[in-house]
Amino acid sequence: MSKSSGFFNTINFASIYSNTIKASRFLGHKMSKLKIAVQKSGRLHDDSMKLLRDIGISIDNGKDQLKASAKNFPLEVLYLRNGDIPQYLRDGVVDAAIIGKNVLVEKGEDIKSIENLGFSKCKVSVAVPKSMNYTNVKDLEGKQIATSYPNTVCKFLTKNNVNANLHIINGSVEIAPNIGLADAIVDIVSSGSTLFKNNLVEKEVILKSEAVLAVSPQISSENQELLSKIQFRIKSVLKGRNSKYILLNAPNEKLEEIINVLPGMKSPTVLPLAEEGWSSVHSVISKNQFWEIIDELKLKGAQGILVCPIEKMVL
Repeated sequence: MSKSSGFFNTINFASIYSNTIKASRFLGHKMSKLKIAVQKSGRLHDDSMKLLRDIGISIDNGKDQLKASAKNFPLEVLYLRNGDIPQYLRDGVVDAAIIGKNVLVEKGEDIKSIENLGFSKCKVSVAVPKSMNYTNVKDLEGKQIATSYPNTVCKFLTKNNVNANLHIINGSVEIAPNIGLADAIVDIVSSGSTLFKNNLVEKEVILKSEAVLAVSPQISSENQELLSKIQFRIKSVLKGRNSKYILLNAPNEKLEEIINVLPGMKSPTVLPLAEEGWSSVHSVISKNQFWEIIDELKLKGAQGILVCPIEKMVL
């Protein structure tokens, strides 16, 4: 078969997408673009852009840009302040967003999230000075609480039948007890280092948060189809991140026992080795169960265990 045949032609998806756009314009049809918002800076921004790259979205992200278009997918990214994103979703200015769950709980409970993304994890917590005699949430009764999350805090206090006064602060909440502004704070906690530096200690976890994919209630049916494609890619990447590909050699007399240890997607792949009485077993395991499974495989007689990362996993 010659190299000019269909089996050897290189498919240039970027070129196909570009030609599709040109054809649509020629025919007078304006191609729809999915508008997705991400935080304009910080760790959530970096993790969001990495996810888009991992799902094959190529974006020219110039310095200080407020928006950028993908080269190889009908998608436009808008770089916005995290706290403004819920309103942009509500108004239909953007179709979807990668946003912290904590922001949705505070400012956009009416907005639907359709996928947990597993990064930018943090907590919204109550913290008090180390010197404060704190035993339970009732100790907040009548206290002054500094926070950037008034709606979240009000719901928490109401749930626990506690009355307290709120000081709403945007930024540097942790300094409030040290300057006499508040008795306690409610703020985002990641590693806890900021609390430690300010002689504060975490006492109550109000909310566990991570990045989520949220969708506008006003998204069009055409853009919903585009978002479904994006979500499918995201699921494949996240499944790959949370799994490991494992290859091992197993004595045939122990093969059934070893296969029973491996969860797999359906069933492991088993191939005979050149050496008689041995087989090669291939499967996928969860990274959260990795060491426990490896220990059990060794006890069952598995040898030559090789573990590889998985870039994407399409189910």
